[in-house]
Amino acid sequence: MASKDSPTNKRRLVTIAAAAQYADVNPRTIRRRISDGSLPGYRMGPRVIRVDLNELDALLRPIPAAGPAA
Repeated sequence: MASKDSPTNKRRLVTIAAAAQYADVNPRTIRRRISDGSLPGYRMGPRVIRVDLNELDALLRPIPAAGPAA
């Protein structure tokens, strides 16, 4: 099991704008995900909010392929 400080568990904190660019979505989408609780946001001071790209990656899930036409 990897320790909390291992490189595989290292947080990749970025701004909301950078997270939106990474995911190719509007920053409002990132803010909505933080608001609805599906994406944790980290406050650094009174106004600065950061998002962990590892947690953003965890939100992504594959779209199931359609089966053969019946």
